[in-house]
Amino acid sequence: MGQFRAWLLRGLILAALAAVGVAAWLWLRPASLPEGFAKANGRIEATEIDIATKIAGRVKQILVNEGDLVTAGQVLVKMDTQVLEAQKREAEAQLTRAQISIDTAKAQVVQRKAEKEAAAAVVAQRQAELDAAQKRFTRSEQLARSGSGSIENLDNDRARFEGAKAAVAAAQAQLAANDSAISAAQSQVVTAEAAVEAAKATIERIQADIDDSTLVAPRDGRVQYRIVQPGEVLGAGGKVLNMVDLGDVFMTFFLPTAQAGRVGIGAEAHLVFDAVPNYVVPSRVTYVADVAQFTPKTVETAEERQKLMFRIKAKIAPELLKKYNRFVKTGVPGVAYVQLDPNVPWPDDLQVRLPQQ
Repeated sequence: MGQFRAWLLRGLILAALAAVGVAAWLWLRPASLPEGFAKANGRIEATEIDIATKIAGRVKQILVNEGDLVTAGQVLVKMDTQVLEAQKREAEAQLTRAQISIDTAKAQVVQRKAEKEAAAAVVAQRQAELDAAQKRFTRSEQLARSGSGSIENLDNDRARFEGAKAAVAAAQAQLAANDSAISAAQSQVVTAEAAVEAAKATIERIQADIDDSTLVAPRDGRVQYRIVQPGEVLGAGGKVLNMVDLGDVFMTFFLPTAQAGRVGIGAEAHLVFDAVPNYVVPSRVTYVADVAQFTPKTVETAEERQKLMFRIKAKIAPELLKKYNRFVKTGVPGVAYVQLDPNVPWPDDLQVRLPQQ
């Protein structure tokens, strides 16, 4: 008997709770919509962002947890950069060596130019010696023809003249070799300067990889999932976190042809969520599909064309989302009410009602 009474009491309590729930639903549900409005079931969605690595590496630290609110630029993950730091030091050493090579090559250019000046002086000296030898040879030749000079002197002066010509040619060849040496030294300067630029570019590339090893939030949002844990090794593009952009939150729903055709971009829409039916959130239509998302098997009559369903997106204003970001949760189902005729005022039960700050 006692057990029967206990079951009876439980039944009465359940019945009372059900009655309260029905009464609350009847009290909170919107009245029938007037002409000029449409409604459809939907679900809150947001743009998802994967926080991923640019290059392969080991996860060193994850600085946020699931559910954390993050701001644009906030550091979320740090990757291990020991190898990159070593590569950077190596590149910096190569840069120093290349810079020294420039100084060495420039010094060689200066030396080669000095050698050229010396060679030019030698050419001038040999040319003067050639001129003197030619004059002596000319005089000896004239004296020999007149019988006043000996043949031996003539032969000696001729030998000196030919030797002077050879010396001039050798000096001129040395001068040309000096020009070639200067060009080679100047090319070494260019090569060394190119090596410096290459080393700088390598350092910049490695530094960019080091910077990219610190993963930051690209936008304000909320962390949804930690996909990996510290210590795990990821390949290039490996996902570490998944977050949602709290500045791009919307509800997607579907309307039939007759109503979708009257929905304009920018039309006002009010959203009521199942979890908090006493609040009405304003939004604007930002997307209306240009083709039906699902249709009957065949479309042969006007009545069947009315069954075509078009996808529509109503976006909540970013300013409002920023103000109430702690309340934003994706996946929450609800109902979207769309104003088809802007001249028809919103019913009292669908006026905007937001949580108190």
